[in-house]
This record gives sequence, C-alpha cells and structure tokens, in this order.
Amino acid sequence: QVQLVESGGGLVQAGGSLRLSCAASGGTFGNVAMGWFRQAPGKEREFAAAISGSGGTTYYSDAVKGRFTISRDNAKDTVYLQMNSLKPEDTAIYYCSADSRNYYLGSDYYQSRKYDSWGQGTQVTVSS
Repeated sequence: QVQLVESGGGLVQAGGSLRLSCAASGGTFGNVAMGWFRQAPGKEREFAAAISGSGGTTYYSDAVKGRFTISRDNAKDTVYLQMNSLKPEDTAIYYCSADSRNYYLGSDYYQSRKYDSWGQGTQVTVSS
C-alpha cells in the first residue's frame, strides 16, 4: 500500500484560497488513481475530487466543481488540491486517498471503498 501524508490545511476567510498537498511513499505513485475526500463535523465523508494515474482524467463533485482543481506531479510523488473561492461550507477535514490496484478511474471513482490507502487528514476551516 501507499503511505500518504497531507499538508496545507488551515484557517482562511470566505473567498480565499488554499492548496493542499499529499505526499506519497511506499509504492509506485505514478501507477495509482488518487482521490480527495472531506468530512465535516457530524457528516459522513464525501467525495471531492479524483485523478487518474497519468493525471489525464479528473472528476469533481458538484459541490466543488469550478472552484477546486486536482493535479499531480508524479516526479515528486505528490497530488494537490487547489481550492479557490472557499465557502464556510467547505470547512472539513480533507483526506487524501489512493487506489493502489488501479491506474484508471472507474465508474466508482466517487466511492470511498474504492480507495485502499488513506492519509491522516488536514483541517480546513473557512470563516464567514
């Protein structure tokens, strides 16, 4: 399995931006599909964005589409989530995940059970 460590969370005002990073180790990073999920207090973990092994295919939830951008640098074994126009409802713990069995994103890209490696999470708080 791939080991994942997120960073870049913090406190930001509504309308601001943050970039999350997820550093991977222990596997062949460029071969695995990756995802970002988030969990707000009292709510279930939800899908935010996903990217294929090459970075050529990306998907977003409706809640973040047009504001967030997922990308990856396979030379640095790192995946990013650029978050712009942040809203208070984006407040959550953000988790990076990896599907070590797949290079491509299948139709289940939004389901947490697809991913077999998870980071510890990074807190994002957006104030109004």
